[in-house]
Amino acid sequence: MKLIDAVVEQHPHLTAVRRDIHAHPEVAFQEHRTAELVAKRLEAFGIETHRGIGRTGVVGVIRNGHSARSIGLRADMDALPIQERNSFAHHSRHEGRMHACGHDGHTTMLLGAAEHLAKHRDFDGTVVFIFQPAEEGDGGGREMIEDGLLDRFPIDRVFGMHNWPGLPAGTFAVHRGPVMASADRFDIDITGHGAHAAMPHLGVDPVPAAAAMIQALQTVVSRSIDPLDAAVVSVTRMQAGEAYNVIPDRARLTGTVRAFSREVQARIETTMQRVCQGIGAAHGVNVHFQFRRGYPATINSADEADRCAEVAREVVGGEAVLTDQKPSMGAEDFAYFLQERPGAYVWIGNGPGEGGCMLHNPHYDFNDAVIPVGVTYWVRLVERLLAV
Repeated sequence: MKLIDAVVEQHPHLTAVRRDIHAHPEVAFQEHRTAELVAKRLEAFGIETHRGIGRTGVVGVIRNGHSARSIGLRADMDALPIQERNSFAHHSRHEGRMHACGHDGHTTMLLGAAEHLAKHRDFDGTVVFIFQPAEEGDGGGREMIEDGLLDRFPIDRVFGMHNWPGLPAGTFAVHRGPVMASADRFDIDITGHGAHAAMPHLGVDPVPAAAAMIQALQTVVSRSIDPLDAAVVSVTRMQAGEAYNVIPDRARLTGTVRAFSREVQARIETTMQRVCQGIGAAHGVNVHFQFRRGYPATINSADEADRCAEVAREVVGGEAVLTDQKPSMGAEDFAYFLQERPGAYVWIGNGPGEGGCMLHNPHYDFNDAVIPVGVTYWVRLVERLLAV
Protein backbone atom coordinates (compact mmCIF):
# COMPACT_ATOMS: atom_id res chain seq x y z
CA MET A 1 0.00 0.00 0.00
CA LYS A 2 1.40 3.36 -1.04
CA LEU A 3 -0.13 6.07 1.11
CA ILE A 4 0.94 9.70 1.01
CA ASP A 5 3.16 10.41 4.04
CA ALA A 6 1.64 13.85 4.64
CA VAL A 7 -1.83 12.31 4.64
CA VAL A 8 -0.81 9.61 7.10
CA GLU A 9 0.53 12.33 9.40
CA GLN A 10 -2.90 13.99 9.31
CA HIS A 11 -4.69 10.76 10.19
CA PRO A 12 -5.24 11.53 13.92
CA HIS A 13 -6.57 14.98 13.09
CA LEU A 14 -8.88 13.67 10.36
CA THR A 15 -10.14 10.97 12.70
CA ALA A 16 -11.08 13.67 15.21
CA VAL A 17 -12.96 15.56 12.47
CA ARG A 18 -14.81 12.42 11.41
CA ARG A 19 -15.83 11.60 14.97
CA ASP A 20 -17.01 15.14 15.58
CA ILE A 21 -19.27 14.90 12.53
CA HIS A 22 -20.49 11.49 13.69
CA ALA A 23 -21.41 12.89 17.09
CA HIS A 24 -23.53 15.63 15.51
CA PRO A 25 -25.58 13.94 12.77
CA GLU A 26 -27.99 15.96 10.65
CA VAL A 27 -30.61 14.51 8.31
CA ALA A 28 -31.59 15.61 4.82
CA PHE A 29 -31.43 19.37 4.16
CA GLN A 30 -30.75 20.04 7.83
CA GLU A 31 -26.97 19.70 7.55
CA HIS A 32 -26.35 23.26 8.74
CA ARG A 33 -23.63 22.50 11.30
CA THR A 34 -21.91 20.00 9.00
CA ALA A 35 -22.06 22.35 6.02
CA GLU A 36 -20.60 25.18 8.04
CA LEU A 37 -17.83 22.94 9.37
CA VAL A 38 -16.99 21.95 5.79
CA ALA A 39 -17.13 25.53 4.49
CA LYS A 40 -14.93 26.92 7.26
CA ARG A 41 -12.32 24.22 6.76
CA LEU A 42 -12.25 24.83 3.00
CA GLU A 43 -11.82 28.54 3.61
CA ALA A 44 -9.04 27.82 6.09
CA PHE A 45 -7.25 25.87 3.35
CA GLY A 46 -7.50 28.93 1.09
CA ILE A 47 -10.04 27.25 -1.20
CA GLU A 48 -12.73 29.23 -3.00
CA THR A 49 -15.92 28.25 -1.14
CA HIS A 50 -19.62 28.46 -2.01
CA ARG A 51 -22.43 27.78 0.45
CA GLY A 52 -26.13 27.07 0.03
CA ILE A 53 -26.08 25.17 -3.27
CA GLY A 54 -28.97 22.74 -3.35
CA ARG A 55 -30.14 24.31 -0.07
CA THR A 56 -27.40 23.06 2.28
CA GLY A 57 -24.72 21.92 -0.16
CA VAL A 58 -21.16 23.30 -0.17
CA VAL A 59 -18.76 23.54 -3.10
CA GLY A 60 -15.03 24.21 -3.02
CA VAL A 61 -12.95 25.05 -6.10
CA ILE A 62 -9.20 24.90 -6.70
CA ARG A 63 -7.89 26.23 -9.99
CA ASN A 64 -4.26 25.53 -10.79
CA GLY A 65 -2.11 25.94 -13.88
CA HIS A 66 -3.46 26.75 -17.31
CA SER A 67 -5.40 23.67 -18.41
CA ALA A 68 -9.13 23.94 -19.10
CA ARG A 69 -9.65 20.39 -17.81
CA SER A 70 -11.89 20.03 -14.76
CA ILE A 71 -13.21 17.23 -12.58
CA GLY A 72 -15.72 17.01 -9.74
CA LEU A 73 -15.30 14.95 -6.57
CA ARG A 74 -18.42 14.34 -4.49
CA ALA A 75 -19.07 13.37 -0.87
CA ASP A 76 -22.44 13.16 0.89
CA MET A 77 -23.02 14.77 4.30
CA ASP A 78 -26.41 13.68 5.64
CA ALA A 79 -27.25 11.18 8.38
CA LEU A 80 -30.21 8.83 8.85
CA PRO A 81 -33.26 8.97 11.14
CA ILE A 82 -31.98 6.01 13.19
CA GLN A 83 -31.48 5.74 16.95
CA GLU A 84 -27.81 4.90 17.49
CA ARG A 85 -27.06 1.89 19.72
CA ASN A 86 -23.33 2.46 20.12
CA SER A 87 -21.80 3.58 23.41
CA PHE A 88 -18.35 4.79 22.30
CA ALA A 89 -17.32 8.36 23.07
CA HIS A 90 -18.28 9.80 19.67
CA HIS A 91 -21.81 8.34 19.62
CA SER A 92 -24.64 10.52 18.33
CA ARG A 93 -25.62 13.40 20.61
CA HIS A 94 -29.03 13.67 18.91
CA GLU A 95 -31.91 11.33 19.62
CA GLY A 96 -33.19 9.51 16.56
CA ARG A 97 -30.35 10.61 14.27
CA MET A 98 -27.22 8.70 13.35
CA HIS A 99 -24.45 8.47 10.78
CA ALA A 100 -25.30 4.87 9.95
CA CYS A 101 -24.06 4.96 6.36
CA GLY A 102 -20.58 6.47 6.71
CA HIS A 103 -21.25 9.87 5.20
CA ASP A 104 -19.22 11.32 8.07
CA GLY A 105 -16.25 9.36 6.71
CA HIS A 106 -16.94 10.36 3.10
CA THR A 107 -17.03 14.04 4.06
CA THR A 108 -13.83 13.72 6.07
CA MET A 109 -11.91 11.94 3.31
CA LEU A 110 -12.84 14.59 0.75
CA LEU A 111 -11.88 17.35 3.20
CA GLY A 112 -8.52 15.64 3.70
CA ALA A 113 -7.99 15.51 -0.06
CA ALA A 114 -8.98 19.15 -0.45
CA GLU A 115 -6.47 20.20 2.19
CA HIS A 116 -3.64 18.21 0.63
CA LEU A 117 -4.38 19.41 -2.90
CA ALA A 118 -4.56 23.02 -1.71
CA LYS A 119 -1.07 22.67 -0.22
CA HIS A 120 0.55 20.47 -2.87
CA ARG A 121 -0.78 21.58 -6.23
CA ASP A 122 0.73 18.87 -8.37
CA PHE A 123 -1.96 19.07 -11.04
CA ASP A 124 -3.00 21.28 -13.93
CA GLY A 125 -6.68 22.15 -14.15
CA THR A 126 -9.67 22.68 -11.88
CA VAL A 127 -10.98 20.49 -9.07
CA VAL A 128 -14.53 21.02 -7.81
CA PHE A 129 -15.24 19.52 -4.38
CA ILE A 130 -18.95 18.77 -4.04
CA PHE A 131 -20.28 18.28 -0.51
CA GLN A 132 -23.83 17.13 -1.09
CA PRO A 133 -26.82 17.11 1.25
CA ALA A 134 -29.73 14.67 1.41
CA GLU A 135 -28.47 11.55 -0.31
CA GLU A 136 -30.64 9.30 1.86
CA GLY A 137 -33.79 9.38 -0.23
CA ASP A 138 -34.34 13.11 -0.70
CA GLY A 139 -32.33 13.63 -3.87
CA GLY A 140 -29.77 16.19 -2.75
CA GLY A 141 -27.68 15.50 -5.86
CA ARG A 142 -30.64 16.31 -8.09
CA GLU A 143 -31.30 19.41 -5.99
CA MET A 144 -27.75 20.69 -6.47
CA ILE A 145 -27.91 20.10 -10.23
CA GLU A 146 -31.27 21.88 -10.49
CA ASP A 147 -29.75 24.74 -8.50
CA GLY A 148 -27.21 25.26 -11.28
CA LEU A 149 -24.22 23.35 -9.90
CA LEU A 150 -22.94 22.17 -13.26
CA ASP A 151 -23.58 25.53 -14.92
CA ARG A 152 -21.77 27.51 -12.23
CA PHE A 153 -18.93 25.01 -11.86
CA PRO A 154 -18.39 23.26 -15.23
CA ILE A 155 -16.77 19.86 -14.91
CA ASP A 156 -15.76 17.35 -17.56
CA ARG A 157 -16.05 14.26 -15.36
CA VAL A 158 -17.38 13.45 -11.90
CA PHE A 159 -16.41 10.86 -9.29
CA GLY A 160 -17.86 9.49 -6.07
CA MET A 161 -16.84 7.01 -3.38
CA HIS A 162 -18.78 5.04 -0.76
CA ASN A 163 -17.53 2.83 2.03
CA TRP A 164 -18.61 -0.81 1.79
CA PRO A 165 -18.78 -3.02 4.88
CA GLY A 166 -17.93 -6.62 4.10
CA LEU A 167 -15.09 -5.64 1.77
CA PRO A 168 -11.74 -5.82 3.58
CA ALA A 169 -10.31 -2.49 4.67
CA GLY A 170 -7.72 -1.36 2.16
CA THR A 171 -9.57 -2.71 -0.87
CA PHE A 172 -11.56 -1.04 -3.63
CA ALA A 173 -14.34 -2.35 -5.86
CA VAL A 174 -14.69 -0.70 -9.27
CA HIS A 175 -17.50 -1.52 -11.71
CA ARG A 176 -17.54 -1.00 -15.47
CA GLY A 177 -21.22 -0.19 -15.88
CA PRO A 178 -23.98 -0.64 -13.28
CA VAL A 179 -23.01 -0.13 -9.63
CA MET A 180 -26.33 0.56 -7.91
CA ALA A 181 -29.92 0.00 -9.00
CA SER A 182 -32.76 2.40 -9.59
CA ALA A 183 -35.27 2.74 -6.75
CA ASP A 184 -38.92 3.16 -7.73
CA ARG A 185 -42.03 2.94 -5.56
CA PHE A 186 -45.54 1.77 -6.27
CA ASP A 187 -48.92 2.25 -4.59
CA ILE A 188 -51.92 0.08 -5.48
CA ASP A 189 -55.28 1.20 -4.09
CA ILE A 190 -58.04 -1.42 -4.35
CA THR A 191 -61.64 -0.34 -3.76
CA GLY A 192 -64.51 -2.76 -3.23
CA HIS A 193 -67.65 -2.60 -1.11
CA GLY A 194 -67.66 -3.25 2.63
CA ALA A 195 -69.94 -5.74 4.32
CA HIS A 196 -70.39 -7.87 7.42
CA ALA A 197 -67.80 -10.66 7.42
CA ALA A 198 -70.60 -13.19 7.99
CA MET A 199 -72.33 -12.05 4.81
CA PRO A 200 -69.55 -11.64 2.22
CA HIS A 201 -71.96 -12.03 -0.68
CA LEU A 202 -73.37 -8.59 0.13
CA GLY A 203 -70.02 -6.88 -0.45
CA VAL A 204 -67.10 -6.82 -2.83
CA ASP A 205 -64.05 -7.92 -0.87
CA PRO A 206 -60.77 -6.15 -1.82
CA VAL A 207 -58.63 -8.44 0.35
CA PRO A 208 -58.66 -11.53 -1.94
CA ALA A 209 -57.89 -9.22 -4.86
CA ALA A 210 -54.93 -7.81 -2.95
CA ALA A 211 -53.73 -11.32 -2.10
CA ALA A 212 -53.99 -12.36 -5.74
CA MET A 213 -52.01 -9.30 -6.80
CA ILE A 214 -49.26 -10.04 -4.30
CA GLN A 215 -48.93 -13.55 -5.70
CA ALA A 216 -49.09 -12.45 -9.33
CA LEU A 217 -46.57 -9.65 -8.90
CA GLN A 218 -43.97 -12.25 -7.93
CA THR A 219 -44.04 -13.44 -11.56
CA VAL A 220 -43.40 -10.02 -13.12
CA VAL A 221 -39.63 -10.44 -12.94
CA SER A 222 -39.51 -14.23 -13.38
CA ARG A 223 -41.80 -14.30 -16.43
CA SER A 224 -41.65 -10.84 -18.01
CA ILE A 225 -38.00 -9.82 -17.68
CA ASP A 226 -35.01 -11.36 -19.46
CA PRO A 227 -33.29 -13.64 -16.91
CA LEU A 228 -30.01 -11.88 -17.70
CA ASP A 229 -31.46 -8.51 -16.61
CA ALA A 230 -31.44 -8.19 -12.83
CA ALA A 231 -34.58 -6.73 -11.27
CA VAL A 232 -36.58 -6.87 -8.04
CA VAL A 233 -40.27 -6.31 -7.31
CA SER A 234 -41.06 -6.36 -3.58
CA VAL A 235 -44.47 -5.80 -2.01
CA THR A 236 -43.51 -4.47 1.40
CA ARG A 237 -46.80 -3.40 2.93
CA MET A 238 -50.47 -4.43 2.85
CA GLN A 239 -53.14 -2.40 4.62
CA ALA A 240 -56.79 -3.47 4.90
CA GLY A 241 -59.51 -3.45 7.52
CA GLU A 242 -59.72 -2.67 11.22
CA ALA A 243 -62.04 -5.32 12.70
CA TYR A 244 -62.41 -9.10 12.87
CA ASN A 245 -65.97 -9.12 11.57
CA VAL A 246 -65.94 -6.43 8.88
CA ILE A 247 -65.03 -6.84 5.23
CA PRO A 248 -63.26 -3.57 4.42
CA ASP A 249 -64.09 -1.49 1.40
CA ARG A 250 -60.45 -0.69 0.66
CA ALA A 251 -57.04 -2.35 0.60
CA ARG A 252 -53.65 -0.90 -0.22
CA LEU A 253 -50.37 -2.42 -1.38
CA THR A 254 -47.05 -0.59 -1.53
CA GLY A 255 -43.54 -1.62 -2.38
CA THR A 256 -40.37 -1.03 -4.33
CA VAL A 257 -38.94 -1.91 -7.74
CA ARG A 258 -35.22 -2.13 -8.50
CA ALA A 259 -33.50 -2.41 -11.89
CA PHE A 260 -30.36 -1.40 -13.78
CA SER A 261 -31.88 0.03 -16.97
CA ARG A 262 -34.67 2.35 -18.02
CA GLU A 263 -35.98 -0.28 -20.43
CA VAL A 264 -36.43 -2.80 -17.63
CA GLN A 265 -38.02 -0.15 -15.41
CA ALA A 266 -40.56 0.67 -18.12
CA ARG A 267 -41.37 -2.99 -18.82
CA ILE A 268 -41.92 -3.70 -15.12
CA GLU A 269 -44.22 -0.71 -14.74
CA THR A 270 -46.32 -1.68 -17.77
CA THR A 271 -46.55 -5.32 -16.73
CA MET A 272 -47.47 -4.50 -13.13
CA GLN A 273 -50.24 -2.19 -14.25
CA ARG A 274 -51.66 -4.79 -16.63
CA VAL A 275 -51.56 -7.52 -13.97
CA CYS A 276 -53.26 -5.36 -11.34
CA GLN A 277 -55.98 -4.13 -13.67
CA GLY A 278 -56.68 -7.66 -14.86
CA ILE A 279 -56.97 -9.05 -11.36
CA GLY A 280 -59.11 -6.09 -10.36
CA ALA A 281 -61.52 -6.81 -13.20
CA ALA A 282 -61.67 -10.50 -12.29
CA HIS A 283 -62.56 -9.66 -8.68
CA GLY A 284 -64.94 -6.82 -9.48
CA VAL A 285 -62.93 -4.17 -7.68
CA ASN A 286 -61.58 -0.81 -8.83
CA VAL A 287 -57.80 -0.49 -8.95
CA HIS A 288 -55.70 2.67 -8.93
CA PHE A 289 -52.08 1.87 -9.76
CA GLN A 290 -49.37 4.49 -9.24
CA PHE A 291 -45.72 3.96 -10.15
CA ARG A 292 -43.33 6.66 -8.91
CA ARG A 293 -39.82 6.89 -10.31
CA GLY A 294 -37.10 7.43 -7.72
CA TYR A 295 -33.32 7.46 -8.03
CA PRO A 296 -32.12 6.22 -11.42
CA ALA A 297 -29.54 3.46 -11.70
CA THR A 298 -25.93 4.42 -10.95
CA ILE A 299 -23.97 3.43 -14.05
CA ASN A 300 -20.25 4.06 -14.40
CA SER A 301 -18.63 5.11 -17.65
CA ALA A 302 -16.22 2.37 -18.73
CA ASP A 303 -13.24 4.67 -19.41
CA GLU A 304 -13.63 6.53 -16.12
CA ALA A 305 -14.01 3.25 -14.22
CA ASP A 306 -10.78 2.02 -15.80
CA ARG A 307 -8.95 5.16 -14.70
CA CYS A 308 -10.28 4.75 -11.15
CA ALA A 309 -9.13 1.13 -11.07
CA GLU A 310 -5.66 2.15 -12.24
CA VAL A 311 -5.37 4.76 -9.50
CA ALA A 312 -6.69 2.37 -6.85
CA ARG A 313 -4.08 -0.23 -7.88
CA GLU A 314 -1.41 2.42 -7.51
CA VAL A 315 -2.58 3.09 -3.95
CA VAL A 316 -3.43 -0.37 -2.57
CA GLY A 317 -1.94 -2.83 -5.07
CA GLY A 318 -3.52 -4.87 -7.84
CA GLU A 319 -4.88 -7.74 -5.73
CA ALA A 320 -6.80 -5.30 -3.54
CA VAL A 321 -8.76 -3.81 -6.44
CA LEU A 322 -11.84 -5.86 -7.31
CA THR A 323 -13.28 -5.40 -10.78
CA ASP A 324 -15.64 -8.39 -10.73
CA GLN A 325 -17.75 -7.38 -7.73
CA LYS A 326 -21.49 -7.74 -8.24
CA PRO A 327 -23.46 -4.47 -8.28
CA SER A 328 -25.90 -3.72 -5.48
CA MET A 329 -29.68 -3.49 -5.63
CA GLY A 330 -29.42 -0.54 -3.27
CA ALA A 331 -29.76 2.95 -4.75
CA GLU A 332 -27.64 6.09 -4.74
CA ASP A 333 -28.38 9.59 -5.98
CA PHE A 334 -24.89 9.99 -7.40
CA ALA A 335 -26.77 8.54 -10.37
CA TYR A 336 -28.02 12.05 -11.18
CA PHE A 337 -24.45 13.27 -11.67
CA LEU A 338 -23.65 10.31 -13.91
CA GLN A 339 -26.66 11.15 -16.08
CA GLU A 340 -25.09 14.56 -16.71
CA ARG A 341 -21.39 13.75 -16.97
CA PRO A 342 -19.17 10.70 -17.52
CA GLY A 343 -17.68 9.43 -14.31
CA ALA A 344 -17.41 6.59 -11.83
CA TYR A 345 -18.51 5.66 -8.33
CA VAL A 346 -16.28 3.26 -6.40
CA TRP A 347 -16.58 1.31 -3.17
CA ILE A 348 -13.83 1.46 -0.55
CA GLY A 349 -13.68 -1.49 1.83
CA ASN A 350 -14.78 -0.69 5.38
CA GLY A 351 -13.83 -4.07 6.81
CA PRO A 352 -16.24 -6.14 8.87
CA GLY A 353 -17.31 -3.05 10.83
CA GLU A 354 -18.39 -2.78 14.44
CA GLY A 355 -19.83 -6.19 15.30
CA GLY A 356 -19.74 -7.08 11.61
CA CYS A 357 -22.82 -4.97 10.92
CA MET A 358 -23.68 -3.49 7.56
CA LEU A 359 -24.91 -0.06 6.45
CA HIS A 360 -28.04 1.44 8.05
CA ASN A 361 -27.50 -0.63 11.19
CA PRO A 362 -27.82 1.10 14.62
CA HIS A 363 -24.43 -0.37 15.62
CA TYR A 364 -22.58 0.70 12.46
CA ASP A 365 -19.53 2.96 12.60
CA PHE A 366 -17.20 4.12 9.84
CA ASN A 367 -13.76 2.53 10.02
CA ASP A 368 -11.29 5.36 10.66
CA ALA A 369 -8.40 3.18 9.48
CA VAL A 370 -9.48 3.68 5.85
CA ILE A 371 -9.41 7.51 6.00
CA PRO A 372 -5.83 7.88 4.69
CA VAL A 373 -6.55 5.27 2.03
CA GLY A 374 -9.53 7.24 0.74
CA VAL A 375 -7.70 10.57 0.92
CA THR A 376 -4.71 9.20 -0.96
CA TYR A 377 -7.00 7.73 -3.63
CA TRP A 378 -8.70 11.11 -4.17
CA VAL A 379 -5.37 12.93 -4.41
CA ARG A 380 -3.83 10.42 -6.83
CA LEU A 381 -7.00 10.45 -8.97
CA VAL A 382 -6.73 14.23 -9.37
CA GLU A 383 -3.03 14.01 -10.13
CA ARG A 384 -3.64 11.27 -12.72
CA LEU A 385 -6.55 12.92 -14.52
CA LEU A 386 -5.13 16.43 -14.35
CA ALA A 387 -1.51 15.49 -14.88
CA VAL A 388 0.88 18.38 -15.34
